[in-house]
Amino acid sequence: MENNNLLEVAKEYGYTQDQQVWLKPFMNYPARQVGEVKESEDDSLVYFAKRFEMFREKVNNLLERIEASDNKGSFLMKVLHMKEQVGSYDALGDFEQLYHTLSKAEEEINETIKQNREKNLSIKMALVQEAEAHSQSIDWKEATEKLKDLRTAWIKTGPVEKELTDEIEERFRNAVEAFFERKKNFFEDKKRMQNRAYERYRDLINQSYHLANSEEWEETTAKLKQLQNEWKEVGGNLPRKTMTNLWNNFRKAHNHFFERLKRKIQKEKNASREQFYEQNYERKQELAIQAEQLLQDYSLGEAVKRAKELQAEWKKVGPVRPDVSDAIWERFIKACDRVFEMSSLEHYIRKRQQASNETFSETDGLLARINALRDFIKSDRSELEVLETNLGKLNDSPSNDAFRNMLKGKIRNFNRKIGTKTALIEMFQSQLSAISR
Repeated sequence: MENNNLLEVAKEYGYTQDQQVWLKPFMNYPARQVGEVKESEDDSLVYFAKRFEMFREKVNNLLERIEASDNKGSFLMKVLHMKEQVGSYDALGDFEQLYHTLSKAEEEINETIKQNREKNLSIKMALVQEAEAHSQSIDWKEATEKLKDLRTAWIKTGPVEKELTDEIEERFRNAVEAFFERKKNFFEDKKRMQNRAYERYRDLINQSYHLANSEEWEETTAKLKQLQNEWKEVGGNLPRKTMTNLWNNFRKAHNHFFERLKRKIQKEKNASREQFYEQNYERKQELAIQAEQLLQDYSLGEAVKRAKELQAEWKKVGPVRPDVSDAIWERFIKACDRVFEMSSLEHYIRKRQQASNETFSETDGLLARINALRDFIKSDRSELEVLETNLGKLNDSPSNDAFRNMLKGKIRNFNRKIGTKTALIEMFQSQLSAISR
């Protein structure tokens, strides 16, 4: 009975001719030979009808697996492959109906893929935005862990539309790589700075021990205080244990000298401390006055030489009262800065004239100096801005104190240099106004 039904189906969709079994044309597919008559025509037709039933069972099994699966997109190629087989599978049956069934399954899978890719795009855009937000972080540990989590989430998220893939992948990759490149550079710079700082600390310790037993009291006091100032400006952000050991060694040498100095001062009852300070203060005032007159009393080259000599003399003078120490030092160093800035400026102008083979008039020379100073100030301000930015980024951790103090010292130096250059500009502008009158 079953074979009779199959024979009817086979005759509906196929026929025999010249000992060959043919499938009738359907849709855009022409009639084609699917086999040969082996025993009888009816037996051959039934055989190829059974083959169709086998093929249809494969299609049904595939559709059931798709229905049960959460990842329907993974079946798309299997559906397309079976659609291709509709035009080539050797059997007799309703291939048109199977074709439409497979086409519907294909459409449903494509719609699911589209929806999934839209969902994936939304997820990946959120991951991109979060990665970009963390890419500029300086909280290296937290941002590193977060970006690793984002990268894992990215890998687990499915694809998006092909035309968007490259762009979104590049944005995510650039954000992640930018952070890790910044992190790498930061720690490389930090390591180099730590190495330089360690060697500098060791040098200051060695200098301190060399001076610890000196009896050149005033000169050594100034030298040790200078070493203390230099210590504060080293920075380097070394590990706490290392920094503690270095500091203890440095302080031990200084304590040794200053305990000796303290005992000496106590023994010298006839020496008035105030008189001692006042004499030093008077001497430093003299040096400050001489420094302020250098540009009026000497040629520029001689003024530079004399400024260096005055600085050496300054170091030999003992301490002054704390309430006037900073002020007299600022007065003296500003006067010296003025000489050195003038020397640098004139050197720059000479090189410029030599390079261009020109000679400035008095007015042009003043303008050239003013413009050069403005350029120098611009460069100083640029470096100052970097220093202030770096200072602003430091957290309040005590381990950053040394580095913070170094930055503050450099900022003070740049501000003083900018002030000196500004004063020189005002002087040249005044000379320019006098010429124009």
